[in-house]
Amino acid sequence: MRLESTQLSTRMNLSLERKSAAAESGVESSEADKQALRDSLRVSLSELGKARSAAAEKNRDIDESSLPDVLKDLLKRIREIKAQIEAKKAELQEVMQDQSLDPEAKRIRIEALQGELASLQGALSSANATLIKTMREQDLSDQQMQEVAGLVMK
Repeated sequence: MRLESTQLSTRMNLSLERKSAAAESGVESSEADKQALRDSLRVSLSELGKARSAAAEKNRDIDESSLPDVLKDLLKRIREIKAQIEAKKAELQEVMQDQSLDPEAKRIRIEALQGELASLQGALSSANATLIKTMREQDLSDQQMQEVAGLVMK
């Protein structure tokens, strides 16, 4: 989240001046003044902030688990890679069904997407292997092992 400090300071000062003036005159602020105050202090998230918020919500079950942080991080990474794989598969399907591309351009694009997909699948295999290795090293309880299995399947 990014705020211009001078802009924020100016708005806060203006708000305080209004509140002070209202208190001195003994008159309660009107609804319009209150709404103007709320509007002047509104903060909005950037697209990156919104994406991070959505990702945090998506991984809430992992964060709330009783697993060590190293396993939580690996599980989140595995989910992220799975999502990227699904997106690449969808993109590949689109290109394969696109009749407007000339055959050579289509072939080149399909090969590129297949290469990216193979790379992502390799990353997923590596992440899964690291997860298994880390699980062995962490000496997890049976309940935690079941928790990992359940979270990997989602």
